[in-house]
Amino acid sequence: MVTRPELNTRLPIDIQPEVYFALRTGQPIVAFETTILSFGLPQPLNMEVALGCEKRARDLGVIPASIAMLDGRIHIGLEKEQLEFFCSKNSEIRKVNPQNFASTLAMGKPGAFTVGGCLMVCALVGIRVFATGGIGGIHRDWQVIPDVSSDLQALSRYQTITVSAGAKSILNIPATLEALETLGVPVVGWNTDKFPLFHCPTSQYPVSARFDTAKDVAEFAKLHFQLNTGGILLAAPIPAEHAIEFEQLEKWITIALKEASEQQVHGRDITPFLLERLEKHSAGKSLEANTELIFNNSTIAAQIALELAKL
Repeated sequence: MVTRPELNTRLPIDIQPEVYFALRTGQPIVAFETTILSFGLPQPLNMEVALGCEKRARDLGVIPASIAMLDGRIHIGLEKEQLEFFCSKNSEIRKVNPQNFASTLAMGKPGAFTVGGCLMVCALVGIRVFATGGIGGIHRDWQVIPDVSSDLQALSRYQTITVSAGAKSILNIPATLEALETLGVPVVGWNTDKFPLFHCPTSQYPVSARFDTAKDVAEFAKLHFQLNTGGILLAAPIPAEHAIEFEQLEKWITIALKEASEQQVHGRDITPFLLERLEKHSAGKSLEANTELIFNNSTIAAQIALELAKL
């Protein structure tokens, strides 16, 4: 059963009753993406992660809202059967970003939302906290092929806190941070002064501010949103016990990038390809790290949603 609320939009949106009730009554909500399930993680781990993220939110009294597109409608909050479908690796599932959002919806195709797509949906209904693994950004060979993720523009446009483990390690990190600064997106650290690198908990790049409690993040976000600006990127380091040493990770990334070049992989296919190659070269260590950082981000996002609801 879904609720079709009266929103300030004519878009076909179905909201699960508990999510709808939470929106109407100001209860804490955390949104979750589905691209990581359909394209980022193997089976059956993807379903374990989907349910695990939602459980971490519920354990703290926060309503989870996984977001996807199905049967020509935007779904906010998914039933278990729907989550299973997006974990099935069905070839019909599209990776939906701001660029192909409308066309996928118009054709009635199933879509797993990227960070950028999720932020668009969060803005439509007023969800203020979103948890993911790592954002997209500017790829390392951008001077040859100007591959820039639409996540960056979405972060600058939509008033949502995105909790991530920084940006994916396979990206050009300084270029990504420069782009975020140009777009006016605050990049703030969760208990850190340095920007984390997805599988690595730290880097040489400073964040613009540090916050050590969920309450502090919520108070900052309230002020930021009152200024009528866009979103916030909260960078949370992967727990140290699951991190990968930087030099070793760079060796694996270099090999994976060479393989991508040889096989002429680019565009929206490049990120899942590189992550799959990292998993192979690291003998599964990168996959374990990926899983743990997602769970960590889910817990942090739920804590922030709780504090934001109090305000």
